[in-house]
Amino acid sequence: MTHQRCTRGPQLPAAKPERGRPGKHTRAVLGAAGICLCLVTACTSDSSNPAPARTAATGPAAARAAPAASVGRAYEFLTQMLNLHNPAGTADIADLPTLPQSYLGGVPGIQHYTVSAIYDDAVVLDAYLAMHTGWGDVRAERIGNALVNAWTHSRRLFDDYAPGGLGHPGDARIAGHASSTGDVAWAGLALAQLYAATGISKYLDAAVAIGNWIQANCASDRGPGGYTGGYDSSGQRITWKSTEHNIDVFAFFRLLARLTDEPVWQDRAQHARRFIVAMWDWPPGLFDIGTLANGVTTNDVTQAEDVNSWSYLALRDPGYAASIGWDVRNLDSHAGRFNGVSVSTCDRGGVWFEGTAHLADALETLGRPGDVRQAARYLSDIRYAQAHGPNADGRGIIASSENGLTDCQGDFLYASLHTGTTAWYILAAKAIDPLSDVPLIDQPVR
Repeated sequence: MTHQRCTRGPQLPAAKPERGRPGKHTRAVLGAAGICLCLVTACTSDSSNPAPARTAATGPAAARAAPAASVGRAYEFLTQMLNLHNPAGTADIADLPTLPQSYLGGVPGIQHYTVSAIYDDAVVLDAYLAMHTGWGDVRAERIGNALVNAWTHSRRLFDDYAPGGLGHPGDARIAGHASSTGDVAWAGLALAQLYAATGISKYLDAAVAIGNWIQANCASDRGPGGYTGGYDSSGQRITWKSTEHNIDVFAFFRLLARLTDEPVWQDRAQHARRFIVAMWDWPPGLFDIGTLANGVTTNDVTQAEDVNSWSYLALRDPGYAASIGWDVRNLDSHAGRFNGVSVSTCDRGGVWFEGTAHLADALETLGRPGDVRQAARYLSDIRYAQAHGPNADGRGIIASSENGLTDCQGDFLYASLHTGTTAWYILAAKAIDPLSDVPLIDQPVR
């Protein structure tokens, strides 16, 4: 059976954990001053060279500056990955359509795993838009133009492409032939966000076409309805349904409804929402991960972080807000010096830093005093990993504290620097919700 993915880790053989445990599964609105500091660190150059060493500072001013400086260094990493495969002599070409490499170093580096995952690309695009600057918009457009060209190449998006320049549709190099509904929806959502920010019609045209592809290939009336999982790498239709995928589709179609004023997109968004709420499990107050291959029977073999944080970011419904607290209580994870949450209940042996950022963002969105304090702790945990994690470079964020952390649905996570994790950290640090019905350009910057 095709695995129902809770995460989007690199598809590598399972690695042994760095620190074994008995029974462990084998297995990856800033203020004005803050904005200025972020722009100084992130925008002065597109160079992929490491950032210069910084002199330590102390006192209240340093405490306020530390998060902004950390976000600035995170942007440096994203820009390094964006330019990593530029042809010689083109590193400073600001308008070169490009897909950034997703992972750097660690096990994926050893195994020469150098793909660009469209989910990661979408979140990186969102992070650049979250800067609310022309500098960020230009880099978002580089990724957006590459995604448009990838779509034009096949009239379908695939999960993974070779990284680097994609200036024309014919430059697209498909690295993996699966088309996961959620990944495709994230790419379409990012293009819709880019249209909202720039007004350039080709981004909306591509987003609408991608939405129509999802509707034509993945819409289902079986059981609770919703959308099936897409196509696997052999071209076989996936018949299970993922709650996480339907959250992605709901957010994407709802934004299309807002941007196009076409009621059909709201109808389609509600079709995804009906599936999402059908997966609500009370008690204990969480969302199940989806269905089995028959598209009807609930898959409750494990419980995952992302569906419980993303559901609130997308729905903003207090009736389902208990899912955030469920994540905090049940996925809390400590691995040596590292703290945060794990990917799922089946493997609590490491910290999943992308999921920790998801949850921080959801807690900030929920906004109660205790939630905001917990979000600040999670963001501090991620900053610690940025500086001290395995394979850390002081800029990017590793996907996981351990090699081989698993969701027990076929994905593994590694202690490798990851664009998706880094971009989610930026979004959470800025309290930006990429799944909201409010476009990123209209969300206030913290």
